Amino acid sequence: MSSLDVKLIRGSVQDPVRERLTFIEVFSEIDSTNSYLMQAPAPEPGRLSVAVTSNQTAGRGRHGNTWQSPPGSGLCLSAAYTFTQQPENLPALTLALGLAAIDALKELGAGGVELKWPNDLVALDGKLGGILTEVQQRSGGVVTVVTGIGVNVDLQGELDFTVGSDWAQQVVDLKRICDVQPGREELAGRLTTHLLWAFVNFETSGFASIADRWSQYDWLLGRDITIDTANQQVRGVGAGIGDDGALLVDTRDAGVRRVTSGSIVMAGSRGER
Repeated sequence: MSSLDVKLIRGSVQDPVRERLTFIEVFSEIDSTNSYLMQAPAPEPGRLSVAVTSNQTAGRGRHGNTWQSPPGSGLCLSAAYTFTQQPENLPALTLALGLAAIDALKELGAGGVELKWPNDLVALDGKLGGILTEVQQRSGGVVTVVTGIGVNVDLQGELDFTVGSDWAQQVVDLKRICDVQPGREELAGRLTTHLLWAFVNFETSGFASIADRWSQYDWLLGRDITIDTANQQVRGVGAGIGDDGALLVDTRDAGVRRVTSGSIVMAGSRGER
């Protein structure tokens, strides 16, 4: 398995973003790129630190789930960004970063990618990737966020996929949805570029300014869904998201419910919109 080329990654990063990079670290194998950046010194406010691998042995998902795929079959990239002050509605940041991933993938010819609230990339109704955001509170109100994105690039017919994903009937890779499979270095560079601008825009404008755009990629919209929340299970039809990033669920009997935290445990086919 060949290692990623850090020079090629840097060359694929947009010039203004390259100037804001504290470092890009490339690993032939690592337990978790998120864990590495959580333990590394935080970047200065407005700057970005990046860790990348194609072989992550102990990747993490939400609620203690794991992200696993065959070695060399995907790309795992984590980015650390320091805000000068904690933004309002920080939990919605993951949704904004999902849009950043969509933009990066579009540039590489990956069309038809959607977002499953709150943190999954979906194509052909299968799981293409996932996002995990972790927060470090620092003194003086300064906050560092570490976001990890895992994307299936070429599964080579192997479906070793153990993330908790009852909603997904299949997994999908970029090889299947792109006319020309993008290189991992170019993918890492494009993700780095769009993640940095997403952090900057979230700090200045929040999520409400992009909520309508997020709705264009809402995979749950119009689907029968079941969500596990901390207190109960919510069943209904996906009815979009609120300006704060909350999932809206039409429960029919009890009207539209707002879900701010939970896991999708079942999602049916999409009905008529």
